[in-house]
Formats: sequence, structure tokens, C-alpha cells
Amino acid sequence: MTTTQDFATYIAGLPRVLAGAAALFRDAEGRVLLVEPNYRDGWALPGGTIESDDGETPRQGARRETAEEIGLDVPLGRLLAVDWVAGTDRPPLVAYLYDGGVLGEEDLKAIRLQEEELLSWRLVPREELAEYLPGALGRRVLAGLDVLADGSGTAELENGHRVG
Repeated sequence: MTTTQDFATYIAGLPRVLAGAAALFRDAEGRVLLVEPNYRDGWALPGGTIESDDGETPRQGARRETAEEIGLDVPLGRLLAVDWVAGTDRPPLVAYLYDGGVLGEEDLKAIRLQEEELLSWRLVPREELAEYLPGALGRRVLAGLDVLADGSGTAELENGHRVG
């Protein structure tokens, strides 16, 4: 039998993994809503880091981040993809991607950016996504769109590539 101290030592020695969650929103034309962060180069989806210290789940984290970043607090749909993204200068990331649904004109007018983190937002057609979202994130978004289009189950990804 192990003591509480042994268990704490065991837990402290486990590898660390980051967890993030995002929402995939589209408009009636199928364009994807992207946001432009001010703290790094490039574009992203509304979403961010899951606050595990608060016991937040990935779904709760995606909804909270969406509400904070773009001012839309809407229930999220199904889980579209889970992506294991290796890290070179950080621990590995597990990224959850949820269906944010189709936004109507009123929803788009209601978007209010979190000025502390975001510069702008835009709607991007599928064929232009790779220009805005390179690497694993771009592949993850395309996999999510494929899941929505073909009605298949959740996509299991590693660095944005389908596995299994």
C-alpha cells in the first residue's frame, strides 16, 4: 500500500500535457470564423486553454473562451475532433474541437472582440483556410469540416493528421 506522500510523488513525476478547446463556427455560406490574436502571429479559432485548476471540462472551456473572446455564449454542438499535438518547446497539447454551429446575420453583428487578446475576426472559405491556419491547426479545422460534411464520428488526430 502506498502512502499519501508516495502518491503525491508519483503524480508530481507524471509527464505534463496542455489541454485546449475551440469552437468551429461557420456562416450560411460555410465560411469559418477565425480570430486574429494580438499576442502571437497568425490566426486561430475562438478558444483557448482549459482551466483545469477550476475543474473545467474541455466543453466548458471552449464555451467560456468563446464568450470571453467574441462575446457569443452559445451551447456548443458535438465534439468534432481530438488532436494530439507534439511540442518541441512546450509539453504536448491535447486540442478539442467542438461544433459551434452556423451563425446568422444577427449573431455576426453581435460579435464583440476581447480587445486584450484579439485584433480582428473574419470569415474564411475552406479553400483559403491553409493560408490562415498552417500546420496542425489548419488540418484539424479541415478534419472538423469533413466530419460535419459526412456525418462521421469524432476525428482522432495526431498533429492534425487522421489516425486509427
